[in-house]
This record gives sequence, structure tokens and C-alpha cells, in this order.
Amino acid sequence: MTKLLWNALKLSPAIALAFFTANSALAVEVNQVTTVAQLSQEADSIGQVTSVSQFSDVQPTDWAFQALQSLVERYGCIAGYPDSTYRGNRALTRYEFAAGLNACLDRVNELIATATADILSGQDLATLQRLQEEFSAELATLRGRVDSLEARTSELEGNQFSTTTRLSGEALFNVSDVFGDSRAGGGDLDYNTTFSNRLRLTLNTSFTGRDRLETRLNSGNILSNSTATGTNMTRLGFDGSNSNNVNLDKLNYAFNLTSAVRVKIDATGGELNENVNNFHPDFASSGGGAISRYGRFNPIYRQGAGGSGLTVELNPAGALTLSAAYLAPTANNPDDKNAIFDGSNTIFGQLAFKPSNAFNVGLAYARSYQNSQAGVNLFGSTGSAIANRPFGNVATSSDTYGVQATFRPSSALTFGGWAGYTNAKSEVGQSDADIFYWTASLGIRDFGAQGNVFGLIFGQPPKVTGGSIGSESDTSYHLEGLYRMRFTDNITVTPGLLVIFNPEHNSNNDTIYVGTLRTRFTF
Repeated sequence: MTKLLWNALKLSPAIALAFFTANSALAVEVNQVTTVAQLSQEADSIGQVTSVSQFSDVQPTDWAFQALQSLVERYGCIAGYPDSTYRGNRALTRYEFAAGLNACLDRVNELIATATADILSGQDLATLQRLQEEFSAELATLRGRVDSLEARTSELEGNQFSTTTRLSGEALFNVSDVFGDSRAGGGDLDYNTTFSNRLRLTLNTSFTGRDRLETRLNSGNILSNSTATGTNMTRLGFDGSNSNNVNLDKLNYAFNLTSAVRVKIDATGGELNENVNNFHPDFASSGGGAISRYGRFNPIYRQGAGGSGLTVELNPAGALTLSAAYLAPTANNPDDKNAIFDGSNTIFGQLAFKPSNAFNVGLAYARSYQNSQAGVNLFGSTGSAIANRPFGNVATSSDTYGVQATFRPSSALTFGGWAGYTNAKSEVGQSDADIFYWTASLGIRDFGAQGNVFGLIFGQPPKVTGGSIGSESDTSYHLEGLYRMRFTDNITVTPGLLVIFNPEHNSNNDTIYVGTLRTRFTF
């Protein structure tokens, strides 16, 4: 066979090169494609070209340039990849060789049928015939694979949910219990073991390939344990109940305004932690991350949560990203002290520095206004009650500054954390309050088995440390351990333990323990 290929090279560089390169995207597709996504990617070749100059990686100085040029001009039998490259230096399989041969034979038959066969010499045809015989087995296998692939593609296209929309889902089953001598504020800690659930269905629709319309339906019955424990510090990161009714809890549209500007419009359910980088990749997810509410991410990202608004990111994929957002929780309410600009709102900005996967850091600022109509809750029910409502449920403005970072010395080890400071002022008096919080975390991936994650989170939840209202007398500490075990690509089980020392920043309160076993199904 080697001698035959050498003769082909001497006979006609164009024909020989066709065998090795023409339409190689088809061979890759036949040999590797197993999903609709891969099918679409490989099928988007640029097709036949009319000039070698259409290939960005082929230069006149290349040794094969003349052969490629002859192949295009004499036979019109060559194709490339979607990025206008030819990739002439890549490895060649026998199936790819057979694909190129098959494409060239089809072109020869076309030339003969259209009475242009005079451009082919008898020696060319003889060589082609011998090559066809040599690779007859591969050609037969290739044709069989193409037929099978076409049948599978037709079946998948006929049964897919939508040509523009992808449906995904998440279901949580959770068993939880709370332990301790007494609840925060006094009284017996009466708590029974609970079993609860949450289900989310998300429709992601793309109209251009660079945009996304997200529609999320939510149903659940995971009650907050704060009523039993007397403190929001014990809340789970995935609690929330609508009595298992189905609600539309998120609707937004994101698109690229330019190659360097990403815009997201939230109609409802807007959350800063999802709109910008929150620098806590192992623990930010409510379904697969930390078991506690406070342990998921810096509370600065809870400003304006659940609202409507606009988020703009400049250079989102670059090493330096600037983000700006405006969220209004009662934007749909036309009553006084509500709506887009007159009601509660948050103006947010962040500068993210991401020089590499090993180290990322972000500096964030949020200017918030909250009134009694929407309810004052400065830190999204994390930290003490007085930190969230330092002046009661009256109009309150706040300036919050946050720094958060992740350090990943290896692919398996991640250190993270954040610190934040808030200055809050009452809009109906002269009172003010200084509030501080911090957290450090450790994540170990592939711990015990591939796909598993072991995590530790320790910190101080938001605490009033000064201002005209004084400071809280003691300090609470948050300690959390979890182990996320992956049983399949779609099933994970996470046992976890949350310990709150000095709940509500009061050493008179006994330590409270929260144990949970969360099972997550994704589809």
C-alpha cells in the first residue's frame, strides 16, 4: 500500500492530498460523534473553497501549497473547518483517509458525468481505481457509519425537546435535624427530624447562539429552621417553601452587546451571586454547594435579591472584569415607595481580577436602600437579627464593601474566603451602625473518589461592631463541614454538619448543631 500511495503522490499531488485531507471533518464526525452537540459542531464546516487563500493557516511558503492550489483549481475537492483553518499538520486515521478518498471519487464521478473528464488522465483513473480497491473495506465501513449516523441524527432531531431550548432539572431530597440544649434567646430547642424536597425545572433558550433566555420553575417545601432555633444563623442554603406549588421564580435574558460587553436583564428573581463572579466555586450552588445559607458566598451578593434590573459586564472573559448592576425587588409594584426607582433598590459594582485559574480576587461595593414596604433585611437573613435590622423595620440605607478571593494551588485544592464591612444609616433618624463579617473556606476535590468534594467553612457572620446603637456583646462563629459524594454524573449525596457557637453573638446562648443529608438529582 505504501508504494501505491507513493505512486499517487508522484502522479498527482492534488489527488494524493485529497485522500489525506479532503473533508476530514466528515471522518471525525463519523469516528467520534456521539451527541447532538458534537454533530452540530462538526457539521458546521465551511464547505468547499474556491481559493487556498480562504484558509488562514495555509501560506504560499508551505511545502504543500502548490498541491492544495491544484486540488482546488483542478478538482474543486477540498473543505475546511468553521474557523477557516485547514489543519494540514494534524494526524490522519485510516477512516479519514477513506473519507478523503470517497470525497475525491464522488468528485471524479461528477466530472465524468458532466463531460469534463478530460482533465483526468488514464493514469490518474488507474491510480484511483487501485486506491479504491485497497480501501474498499474502510469505505464500506465508512458508508455504514454514515448511514447509521444519519439515522441517529434524524431520530434525535425528531424527538428533541426544541431546536432552540434546552430543558434541565434539579430535584433535592433532604433529611435534617437540629440539636442543642436550648434555642437562641432562651427556651427548649424542640425540633423533630424532617424530610423535605425541592424541584426546579429550567428552560434555557438561545436564539442566536450567543444569548440566553432563562425561565425557571420552582417548587418546594423546605421550611426554615430559624423558628425552632431562634436564629437565622442556622438556616440551610437551600431552604424555601411554597407548599410544593409551582412558581415562576426566575426569568431573565442575557446577550452579548459587543464581543467585550455582556448584558443581562432580570424580569424577576435577579441575584447578584448568579450575575457576577462570586469567587466561591465549590460552595456557591444552593443545590450542590454549602449546606448553610451563610456559607454559600459573601452576603454582599444578597443585596437586591429577587428583584428586577440590569447587569452589565465589561470584558467578562478577560483577566480584568468590571461589573455594574441595578436591582429593584419591588419593581413591578406601582404603589408609592415601590416601583423601579422609588422603592427598595441596590446599585452594585465589582472589579474582578482573574489573572489565572490559580488566583482570583474581587473588590465589590453595594449601595442599598430598603424600606418597610419591601422589608429591611440587609444581609439576606444571614448573621444576627440586629445586623439585618439595626434600626427596626424602618427605611434604611447602607454602603457595603466586600473583598473575596480564591486561591487554587492545584486542581484538587481550593482556598477561599471573604470579608465585608457595612455602614448602615436610618432614614427616619440619626442612628447609624457599623457591621463586620468574614469567612475562610477549604475545598478538596476528588477526595476519596473522583468527583467527590470535601469542604470546611469557618467564619463570623454579620455582627454590629459599632455606631450610635453600640455593638453586640459577644461573637458568633460559624463552623461547617460537608462531604459531597458523586454516585453518578447525575446523583450526589451530601452529608453535612453546621455548628453555631454563641448564636446571635450572645455567649449566653448554647451552641446549636444542624445535621443534614442532602440528595441531589440533576437531569
